[in-house]
Amino acid sequence: VQLQASGGGLVQAGGSLRLTCESASGSTSRINGMGWHRQAPGKARELVARISSGGVTNYLDSVKGRFTISRDNARNTVYLQMNSLKPEDTAVYYCEADSTTFLHDGTIVQERHWGQGTLVTVSS
Repeated sequence: VQLQASGGGLVQAGGSLRLTCESASGSTSRINGMGWHRQAPGKARELVARISSGGVTNYLDSVKGRFTISRDNARNTVYLQMNSLKPEDTAVYYCEADSTTFLHDGTIVQERHWGQGTLVTVSS
């Protein structure tokens, strides 16, 4: 499974950005939960939002009401709509996806995959 994130950039406080993460997987892999994490300079990576294959979502408290995660299961793509951005939202945003792969010998492999990160900078 390969993930490609896009949509980061520079925006003023109060502005909006939409991040997109497209996944490419083989026919024997199934994408399960997908999410967005972020890492600000000097800080640990944190979960921003996550969405299950069935559409159940959860959010970091500080982004509730401002960010919306959604997904297109047919395209294995996850989105993060970010509104009312604040300078403290500045970080590298990483998408991730959990997959289940069914091998020919009957083995089931579950893995977490990460995208390359996209930088979001919010100016005050």
